[in-house]
Amino acid sequence: MIRLRLAACLFAAALFAVPTFAADDLKKVAADLDGYLFEFPCRDPMPENPKPGADGISARMTDDPKTNDKFTDVKKFGGEAGKRYKVTLRVRGVVEPMMYKDGQQVGERFYIGGVPNNKTYNIYQLTVSSPAQHFFFNRDDKVGHRIFTIDYTATIEIDGGATLTLHGDGQNGHMITNFAKLVVPEIAPAPQPYNGQFIQLNVVSVEEVK
Repeated sequence: MIRLRLAACLFAAALFAVPTFAADDLKKVAADLDGYLFEFPCRDPMPENPKPGADGISARMTDDPKTNDKFTDVKKFGGEAGKRYKVTLRVRGVVEPMMYKDGQQVGERFYIGGVPNNKTYNIYQLTVSSPAQHFFFNRDDKVGHRIFTIDYTATIEIDGGATLTLHGDGQNGHMITNFAKLVVPEIAPAPQPYNGQFIQLNVVSVEEVK
């Protein structure tokens, strides 16, 4: 009787473990997105006592308008062709505000679709090839010489095998420096402040859309 009860307990434990392993395996389809870091470093060292609202020169500034203060990285989403996945991202960073329009605001900072609505502040954008859509991460009602931390989750849909284009554009070779020396715990160089701005994406979960 004891052996039968033990076998039943082990069988039940195995059943409950299956969804966890399945979820972990499914999360791997978004491996190229997990941990991605948008970075806008400042060119000059951070002063000991930064001036509030200080403007700084981007380390990405060049003399070529085609490359000045911008970058693009192309990744591949895994999964199976013909299947769609719901991906929940955790979005953390130190950013300046940016305005967007003609899209959909979700929460305070996340913006779906639309276009930038200012010509000088930093843009953080993810574009998904299928289903075709793009997203912005530092939405605000107005721009200004402010800097703040973000930490939120956003859920998007991505088809198996889709192309992911991650794009940053500082637009003018300048940025609002991290004058407040803000730190996002658990993201390097924490506990030291990052000299510039950044956003890190982490995949919280992936679910197949039925």
